[in-house]
Amino acid sequence: MGWTRIKQWGNDLLRIIYPEVCEICGTSLVTGEKILCLNCDLNMPRTKVHNDNFNIIHQRLAGSTPINKAASFFYYYKESDYATLIHQAKYNNRPYIAYHLAQKFAKELIGSNFFDGIDIILPVPLHFLKLIKRGYNQSVAIAKGISAITAIPVGDNLYARQQHSTQTRKNSYERWVNAQGIYAVKNPEELANKHVLIIDDVITTGATLLACCNAIHQAEPTATISVLSLSVTHLQ
Repeated sequence: MGWTRIKQWGNDLLRIIYPEVCEICGTSLVTGEKILCLNCDLNMPRTKVHNDNFNIIHQRLAGSTPINKAASFFYYYKESDYATLIHQAKYNNRPYIAYHLAQKFAKELIGSNFFDGIDIILPVPLHFLKLIKRGYNQSVAIAKGISAITAIPVGDNLYARQQHSTQTRKNSYERWVNAQGIYAVKNPEELANKHVLIIDDVITTGATLLACCNAIHQAEPTATISVLSLSVTHLQ
């Protein structure tokens, strides 16, 4: 009996004892399903904005730093059950949710050539004190999920040089002010003439992503910048 068959039997036994369930509806997942059941996967409010050359993310990040490509997996509605995916991954010590969703999104993007030409993935960083407190960075989990499908390396050239208060409950201007001067590049020369993909979990006003884009553009103007997130909100 091969090791692969033994491992599969072990996984099947674990599913019987501790069944995995859909994060949205609670239905037991079957072999091949991860995080979401097929029905909830099909009903996810996908954005498909990567098909537009100047989409809502470009518009939200419009400024002094040019953004090449922009993609987001699904729309974030506060009242939606799908919003819990972001909260579980970010605050409830379940970064693997972000990892598996990122893999799913990357597989869907492969056919669109979105990743063509991208040299390195840089997740939005956490200040080291916040990282110690939380224990993980959900954006790193997303970046690793993308990398697992695309083989694009994940870097750590972007860092948070100071703490800032949470962006939750801040308006657009307050978020912009809160993110100013937070991020910096360790080794700008490593990004020279590179196409960088910046990763975040959710885009609201875009203040955090824009601050990261500006930091890279100011440190190394020859770098091309694209962005990707798991979700994006509709601003009122």
